[in-house]
Amino acid sequence: MSEADERLGPRGLPYRPGAGVVLVNDDGLIWAGLRIDSTVEAWQMPQGGIDPGEDPLQAAIRELGEETGLPSDAVEVVAETAGWAYYDLPDELVGKIWKGKYGGQRQKWVLMRFTGRDDQIDIATEHPEFAKWAWMRADDLIAAIVPFKRALYREVFAEFGDHLA
Repeated sequence: MSEADERLGPRGLPYRPGAGVVLVNDDGLIWAGLRIDSTVEAWQMPQGGIDPGEDPLQAAIRELGEETGLPSDAVEVVAETAGWAYYDLPDELVGKIWKGKYGGQRQKWVLMRFTGRDDQIDIATEHPEFAKWAWMRADDLIAAIVPFKRALYREVFAEFGDHLA
C-alpha cells in the first residue's frame, strides 16, 4: 500500500480513491455539470471512484464517458496531477455518503482537451448525475462548486495553470 493509501482524514477515516477530469474546450472554458442529486445548486467537473484494477487515467476516461456520454476519441489527454488532491467531507455528510466508510476523497486529476463537438455530449446517461451542463470559466466554476471542494478545485487549476491560460 502506498503512503497515500494510509493517510487518514481528521475523523480517522480513510480517503476514497478517485479520479477527475478537467475538460477544456478551444475557448479555454471548462466543462461542468449541475448535480442532479444535490439540494443546493452544485456544479462540478466529471469525477468518481477508481475501480479495482483501474489506474487513475483509466478511471478518469471511464468517468468522463459515464457522466458526459463522450467517447475517448473526443478528448486528448494533456496532463495529470503529480500527486493526490484531497478533500474532507463536512460533518453533516460523513455517514451519509459512501456508507460512512470514507471521510473524504483523494483524487488524481487529468486535464483533457475537448476535440469533439458539443452535440456529442449527452448527460442523459444510464445513471445520470447531471441535470444540465455548461462551459465555464475556472473562477465561475470555483464559485459554483460546493464549498468543501473549492480548495481542491483551486489546487487543481493552479497545477494545470500553464495549460489553462
